[in-house]
Amino acid sequence: MAADLDAARATPLTGMLAELGGKMVSYADHALPVQFAGVMAEHTHTRTAASLFDVSHMGQVTVRGPGAAEALEALIPANLIGLAEGRQRYGLLTNSAGGIEDDLMAARLGPDHFVLVVNGACRDADFALLKAGLPGLEVSMAEDRALIALQGPKAEAALSALWPEAAEMRFMDVREAVVDGISVLVARAGYTGEDGYEISVSAQDATRLAKLLLAQQDVLPAGLGARDSLRLEAGLPLMGNDMGPDVSPAQAGLGWGIPKIRRTGGARAGGFPGADAILAEFENGAARSRVGLRPVGRAPMRAGIVLFADQEGGTPVGEIQSGGFGPTVGGPIAMGRVDAARAQPGTTLYGEMRGKRLPVEVVPLPFTPAQYKR
Repeated sequence: MAADLDAARATPLTGMLAELGGKMVSYADHALPVQFAGVMAEHTHTRTAASLFDVSHMGQVTVRGPGAAEALEALIPANLIGLAEGRQRYGLLTNSAGGIEDDLMAARLGPDHFVLVVNGACRDADFALLKAGLPGLEVSMAEDRALIALQGPKAEAALSALWPEAAEMRFMDVREAVVDGISVLVARAGYTGEDGYEISVSAQDATRLAKLLLAQQDVLPAGLGARDSLRLEAGLPLMGNDMGPDVSPAQAGLGWGIPKIRRTGGARAGGFPGADAILAEFENGAARSRVGLRPVGRAPMRAGIVLFADQEGGTPVGEIQSGGFGPTVGGPIAMGRVDAARAQPGTTLYGEMRGKRLPVEVVPLPFTPAQYKR
């Protein structure tokens, strides 16, 4: 881990967060804090107040040019032509086999001006895919910007103290703004299930903005550990765990991310990579699907644990992709893909741990209801 950390890229906030006591690790080739006061404390603080996360490892890609929305729809099965300026939408980059190369947020800043936020581990591959798939358009990756996530029920009060218009925004709104003289792009969104904002800021202004936010009442720094437990409780899938190039949108439980207009019978059905396989699976049903899981007892079940229908014998019926302890739930939680016949809430399955099969119940997602401001 030390060698990995030595080779990791510093974000514009790495130095400041390390000085604040962040335990730094290498994640997506960047030096990021995994925790400060502790995962459980940071998780709880986010649910009750507001936390600041460094998510600068995410890729920020600008797409400009005539017909940008139409061109993007050839790569992303979302309704981007109908996306209003000042709004953003969740989307997927799919491959020809119907799998997921990445998930992303697409914000429309003008008629032919979009900003995409992609996962850090996929940023270089995504950029190459977008450059190749959008000929004739300006496609650029920001290399001089940070991304700050301010999450929690008191995030609005904290940001509004510096920029009053923050209170006017609703979930998935996007605005360009000036906060204490600092130019930023603000989206009311996040990946914790809580209300909050993601703020794109120039590298040179990132530390000053972060210090301004941390100076607000109820705002504390938080790390990757709490971010993961928060998104797990919120039932939000993670690229590389709950989805990947060999996992279809239906299997990942992301049917909501592909609207009717892009599905069979819709006005702009198909036309994206893997459309035939993806749309057929929505029509006919997926062999496996993502479900919530509650292990019986106190022992967490982690990614990779194989699931069985019976306590002895039989063949696997699924596998856990994400798992851990849910501080808000007060016990172990997990998400996994299981055979469609075993996906109904209330079904008891068995996870094999150290040679023993322990019971786990299929439950609805999310574990903790979302608190977005709509």
